[in-house]
This record gives sequence, structure tokens and C-alpha cells, in this order.
Amino acid sequence: MPATRRSALLLLASLPVVAVLAPSVRASKASIYANDGIAIDGTDAVAYFTEGKPVAGSPEFSHDWMGATWHFSTAENRDLFAADPEAYAPQYGGYCAYAVSEGYTASTVPEAWKIVDGKLYLNFSRRIQRRWERDIPGHIESANANWPSVLE
Repeated sequence: MPATRRSALLLLASLPVVAVLAPSVRASKASIYANDGIAIDGTDAVAYFTEGKPVAGSPEFSHDWMGATWHFSTAENRDLFAADPEAYAPQYGGYCAYAVSEGYTASTVPEAWKIVDGKLYLNFSRRIQRRWERDIPGHIESANANWPSVLE
């Protein structure tokens, strides 16, 4: 019995150390906003830059990057993304730029978007986008400071 009690006490005493030394064990959100593994609701990220609007992507033209599958409307857009994903992927992994600026994450909709200084930003809704647009530089500065710690 004493050995069992001693083993249990040693195990309990070591748990706080394990929690501190093994942060990867803790639950965290994915770095890319994806539903069922599909990034940004299947919207073609490249089309925001080339067509100036959200365009639905197709599973026919997909590319896996950062643990998510990205859909594109054409093979050309898929290839552009694959060659330089950071140039086309939305900031903050496709999570709502306003939410990240406020210290949390939220989903996004394809219609609430803006390209600022060559970077794509998505928002939760058009209403939230209007709020974000009241101080884009300030919100970007706050979101940059919060990213990626908001995922923890």
C-alpha cells in the first residue's frame, strides 16, 4: 500500500510541471479558419485579388496548406496560391480581423472582406466589417499584437 500511495502522490505532484513543460498538450484553435477542413468556407482566396470579389472555389482545384484544404475557382488560381500562399491567404488565418483585434477569434463570411496594403482581411459580417473600417490601421495594429496568441 505505501508504494501505491507514494506513486499516486508523485504523479499528482508532477502534473503542474507537465502542464508547464508541455504546452502542446493544451487545447488550442486551428491556425486556419476552416469548416470540415475547408479553409475560408471554400472561397477562392486568389480571386479577391484577381477578380476583386469573393468567388466560390471548387474541390476540383484544391491545395492543402497549413493543415487545411483551400479551394480555388481555376487551376491557375490554385497554382498562384501554391507558389506563394502568404501573398494570398487572408490575415489571421482567415479569422475575423475585427475579432482578432479585440482579442478573440470569430468565423468569417466571404462577402465581408477588404484588401489593405496588399493583404486580405476577412470579417464576421458586413456589419462588423463597417465597425472594423472605422479604424483600419488601429485594428490591424491591435490584431497583429494579438496574433497568434488568440488561438491559445
